[in-house]
Amino acid sequence: MMTSSFSLRKSQLFVLLRPGFLVGLAILLSSIALALFPSFFAPFDPNAFNYSALKQPPSAEHWFGTDNLGRDTFSRVIWAYSVNIQMAFVATIFALIIGVTVGSLVGYYGGIADAIFGRCVDAIITFPFLVLVIAVVAVLGPGLTNMYIAITLVGWVYYARLMRAEIMGQLANDYAAAGKVMGYSDRRIIFRHLLPNAITPVIVYWMTDMALAILLGSSLGYLGLGAQPPQAEWGVLIAEGRNFITTAWWLSLMPGIAIVLTGLGFSLVGDGIADLMRPRG
Repeated sequence: MMTSSFSLRKSQLFVLLRPGFLVGLAILLSSIALALFPSFFAPFDPNAFNYSALKQPPSAEHWFGTDNLGRDTFSRVIWAYSVNIQMAFVATIFALIIGVTVGSLVGYYGGIADAIFGRCVDAIITFPFLVLVIAVVAVLGPGLTNMYIAITLVGWVYYARLMRAEIMGQLANDYAAAGKVMGYSDRRIIFRHLLPNAITPVIVYWMTDMALAILLGSSLGYLGLGAQPPQAEWGVLIAEGRNFITTAWWLSLMPGIAIVLTGLGFSLVGDGIADLMRPRG
């Protein structure tokens, strides 16, 4: 037993020290720091016009160049971290909570609740996720709040479906039947025993979903359905730079790089967590 525990700790340490996980963690922590303290890292006001420095290329003064209004692109990319990291968390946390709750109850009770849930899943996953979100935002109107509502209304189903499958798998274990025999309430069995043992795949999926939420939020910002100008947001910055792609390439390239790097950080950390939590014989 001691040897098994020791080897498990060694394997977990190996996962934590993998270059991919360390790189992802460094990117993720850096992104969070930039999101929390943008004024510390940004050298200029992101919305300050400077008509004497219109569309200047990257230089020692303006690392990422300036836009058509003379605003410092580096500062705008840094300030956009606050919005886009917020997107990653807020756009997924409510879908996570609702999905885990519904999936746990449906997986535990089954019956007519499971049948109704199955029809809801079939109706939603028939359509592409992005199309449904755009449709909801188009009805509610553009803006970050409505975007969060739209993603929650559509996204909770995917968490619930995964949670339902995990709960049903855990019900096959002896400890679930033992809880019923001992007279535990359904709430205690679900949320104190089944849920902690079934939540791991959902957490791993959540990490990946946060990366996708950044991409989705940036896409909606690009289409004019997410964050609205003059707010600094990566999709908005790319949209503002598309008209100058041949004369000021840095306006769209720099926020695009930020999207790729941040998404890569979430993905690498998610892969590391998946390996860390994967059962080992």
